Amino acid sequence: MAIEKQYKFLSLESLMKIDPVFRRSFFGSTLTEMKSRRQFLKSVGVASAAAVLPIQTIAKEMAKQKMIHQVYFYLHDAANTQEFLTEAVPMLGRCKTVGKFIAGTPADTAKRDVVDHSFQVSCTIFFDSLEDQNVYQSDPLHLEFIDKYSHMWKTVKVYDIAI
Repeated sequence: MAIEKQYKFLSLESLMKIDPVFRRSFFGSTLTEMKSRRQFLKSVGVASAAAVLPIQTIAKEMAKQKMIHQVYFYLHDAANTQEFLTEAVPMLGRCKTVGKFIAGTPADTAKRDVVDHSFQVSCTIFFDSLEDQNVYQSDPLHLEFIDKYSHMWKTVKVYDIAI
């Protein structure tokens, strides 16, 4: 496990150059010492399997990673903001896998080039895992929300953040 964490972003070629212990543990010899095609194929097979293991471990860890799902709604008609905020968006907070739900409108902060005040409604949804967020995408309430209220927005922006 320690080797996996230490080397998960290095290529096999890099590992062989910098760590003779790694090279010998997977190949039993250096590449120049390999005498037969069979030994070479066996070594490449073992090395390929070793390269895939860290990716599978990372994928499993990511599935359990807590995350924040931020959604920004740009409505066709700003006059519908209050209705959308009080009737539509709360449906999302009632979906089964939502951990915490916050909805609001742009804060009246100073106008600066880096601040976007052009959206009408935003919601921030906390999930305990990426799996929970995936379940949310097909939750009947989420799908009903899209079906019932999508005519009200011209654009939706989503930012997903691993925490």
